[in-house]
Amino acid sequence: MSEHASTTRSFLFLQGPHGPFFSGLGRMLRAADCSVWRIGFNAGDQAFWRNKTSYLPFRGTLAEWPEYFLQTCRDKGISDIVLYGDTRPIHAKAIAAAKSAGLRVHVFEEGYMRPYWVTYERDGSNGHSRLMQTSVKDMRTRLEQSDIETPPPPAHWGDMRQHVFYGALYHWFVMFQNQGYRNFRPHRAISVTREFKLYLKRLLLMPAQAIERGLATRRIRNGGFPYHLALLQLEHDSAFQMHSPFETMVDFLAEVIAGFAAGAPRHHHLVIKAHPLEDGRAPIRRALRRLARSHGIADRVHYVRGGKLAELLNDARSAVTVNSTAGQQVLWRGIPLKVFGTAVYDKPEFTSDQSLVKFFEAPDRPDSRAYRDYRRYLMETSQMPGGFYSRTGRKQLLRHVVDMMLSPHDPYEALRHGTAAPRQQLSVVR
Repeated sequence: MSEHASTTRSFLFLQGPHGPFFSGLGRMLRAADCSVWRIGFNAGDQAFWRNKTSYLPFRGTLAEWPEYFLQTCRDKGISDIVLYGDTRPIHAKAIAAAKSAGLRVHVFEEGYMRPYWVTYERDGSNGHSRLMQTSVKDMRTRLEQSDIETPPPPAHWGDMRQHVFYGALYHWFVMFQNQGYRNFRPHRAISVTREFKLYLKRLLLMPAQAIERGLATRRIRNGGFPYHLALLQLEHDSAFQMHSPFETMVDFLAEVIAGFAAGAPRHHHLVIKAHPLEDGRAPIRRALRRLARSHGIADRVHYVRGGKLAELLNDARSAVTVNSTAGQQVLWRGIPLKVFGTAVYDKPEFTSDQSLVKFFEAPDRPDSRAYRDYRRYLMETSQMPGGFYSRTGRKQLLRHVVDMMLSPHDPYEALRHGTAAPRQQLSVVR
């Protein structure tokens, strides 16, 4: 029997990325003779799951969830669970129960090499990824038989507009069609109504913000001064919430600005680069002005809304971040990088362990050879070409990831066993 034989596999989907990706993935798994089920927690989950006969609404409370989950797994003969992000409460509880029951856990996440890649791992991602325990030396050993050509990192998000659109649509369903899910509670701190309004505002303001971003970027690039980058993240993102030493993004900014004021040469500037999906829920700009004034460096601090990181990286002296995946683009260019949180790329070969003041004074450069090997390892294992939100990106992703899910080995073991599914590199996703 083929190692990919799937007649006894039964997949249970939990929450996925906004939009139709999980529904398409379920359809592909059914075509591979698998049983597929979906538990939904709100009207947004229900709206994007096309196969209504396999949809199971959960209407209970979080306290009732673990028993409902395990009973569903028993009733449906579940062998695998599939989810997006491993830290939201319903997923964390499901993963713990699934592991105790001996089920496979398939975890999707935004690409560690985003934007044109998606992360697929088993058992956990980000700070729970197997990458956290894998050294560069071990990666090099696994790569000895590999000759993959590593593509350069893309310069911009391939499907940000679709990402924002599906986020707004998802929250519209939760706001106006959620009568059957009275016990649903969002995993984020703000209300669903507030979340919907922020998505809609972001969608409507994208053209104006693009103009503002372009002007700010041009001023920096034409300013003729050396500068350092601080790469911000979404404060509500799980990578920041669960794998960061800071409570808020403003706490991170306070430390960065103090370190820059104390350590950087007086003619150097600091550029604060917002996340492409920053929507204003955190008071970043107001706090930034206050902090810069208090340290006497208001004329040396600049703020840029989202946009193309590559344009700013070309001339940057260094970069600091909590654990943003944008750190990968920094390292690819051989730019010194300091990381504060838990990150899959935080390896001693290429991230700085200097104090922040010393880092801004004279940052240590990364070992670019080591980083290239690390990046090759990821591209042969957990990074899938494609995306969750654009139609082309979803098609590209589905070409590769289903075979990986049906494999007896997780992506990292598959490289060691020589059973990794063949793939081609993605050149563009629109």
